[in-house]
Amino acid sequence: MSWHPQYRSSKFRHVYGKAASKEKCYDCVPITCSVHDNHFCAVNPHFIAVVTECAGGGAFLVIPIHQTGKLDPHYPKVCGHKGNVLDIKWNPFDDFVIASCSEDTTVKIWDIPKHLLTRNITSARKELLGHARRVGLLEWHPTARNILFSTGYDYKIMIWNLDTQEALIQNPVKTIGCHKDVILSMSFNTNGSLLATACRDRKIRLLDPRSGAVIQEASSKSHRVSKVLFLGNMKKLLSTGTSRWNNRQIALWDQSDLSVPLLEEDLDGSSGLLFPFYDSDTHMLYVVGKGDGNIRYYEISAEKPYLNYLMEFRSPLPQKGIGIMPKRGLDVSACEIFRFYKLIPVKSLIEPISMIVPRRSESYQEDIYPMTAGAQPALTAQEWLKGINKEPVLVSLRPGSEILNSLPPFPERESSLQPTVSSWYQDRPERMAVKEIRKQSGSQEKRGPKKVEERLQEDRQMWLSNGFDLFECPPPKTENELLQMFYRQQEEIRRLRELVNQRDVQIKQLELEIKNVRTDSGRY
Repeated sequence: MSWHPQYRSSKFRHVYGKAASKEKCYDCVPITCSVHDNHFCAVNPHFIAVVTECAGGGAFLVIPIHQTGKLDPHYPKVCGHKGNVLDIKWNPFDDFVIASCSEDTTVKIWDIPKHLLTRNITSARKELLGHARRVGLLEWHPTARNILFSTGYDYKIMIWNLDTQEALIQNPVKTIGCHKDVILSMSFNTNGSLLATACRDRKIRLLDPRSGAVIQEASSKSHRVSKVLFLGNMKKLLSTGTSRWNNRQIALWDQSDLSVPLLEEDLDGSSGLLFPFYDSDTHMLYVVGKGDGNIRYYEISAEKPYLNYLMEFRSPLPQKGIGIMPKRGLDVSACEIFRFYKLIPVKSLIEPISMIVPRRSESYQEDIYPMTAGAQPALTAQEWLKGINKEPVLVSLRPGSEILNSLPPFPERESSLQPTVSSWYQDRPERMAVKEIRKQSGSQEKRGPKKVEERLQEDRQMWLSNGFDLFECPPPKTENELLQMFYRQQEEIRRLRELVNQRDVQIKQLELEIKNVRTDSGRY
């Protein structure tokens, strides 16, 4: 009997990590010396925020994502807290709003200007008061706008509705008090209907975030949990912690039954905390160790063995914290599927690390970039509080297919009885396209209504690019967006010219048919 080894095919088996060059790193950044177990870094496509040292209180830096190189030692800070800043999180639906929490028991919401900072920001847009002790963790709701969760050393989780005009909010919409010790981690499922927490009492709790009811509770004597994470829509939870023999460990749990873990795997005997990150688009799990220089990554499967080790990125420089770029900020032309921002305090350096799938083709790779969560909320705060659940609004990462940046809405033009010349000129291409479609529908009504409807649908698609109206786009904010808009307009002009040429040919054909009919009738 011959033995056949089981080979497992995967498009991500050759993923490798690529550290950025010195010119693309952020140098001379005064990274915090706090020993709190958090990421200390938050990233979005516009900014990177880093907790820093500040005399007489807490502060963090907000650096434009493209401003690499050495940082000015007098660079302005966001410094409105009276105690050390423990956590920062960007609003997933607004790239210019960030939340911070501190040892001074407060949570603050900050507006970041679009231009370069010239002076310190000391006044927050909103201040949330409710915790009795220091606040250690923040999480934005993944689908509802302006819903923020905070937890502190008073063992409570507070839910805040930021859709109010008040600058000082003292009453959260809900307080969850089922925990008996400090909460170490929070994680939402995909639509935000479930909340998983890891507590210092070694228990994992699955909660209904609206009612605060504990749905399930897990406690394992062989696994001391420190971080917990939902694995997308796979209905599984992953936790990191330590084993009975103080080895760092990963545990996998079934969401419907938390009595016994599906899998427990020891990694090593180091003492640093393990931060897990999951990419639901590629089903890849990244495990980053605090104080380590390496990043392990795995592929998660729905069936046994569940956890498939892929590779490990190694570096001699240890990381104190880590930040991740949202999917809409990745470089799809380089087949980049994940990006870390590694905090290296021994060198005052922030080093970007890109996880890349090696491909020879330079075209867009649809198989590694499925539809992903965008920057548009699926729910308002009031809808979520009423009990409505919705999946995230998905967008494509194909360049030019969708507006991926979460920018403030462009104000609509005021309507007037007499439109100006400029507004008529801006609407001219749309009017021309509509007139041409009407001409075509009128000339072909005799050939059958079905063909007319099909032709109208085709013409509608010709002046609708990738599913959205080109004439209702907000103005470009960056040079790259300006170039993309220019190319789209050139393509639209080319399409309209082809449309006009087709109409001219059809007109000539109709004229010839009329002449033929007249000559035939004259003979008889």
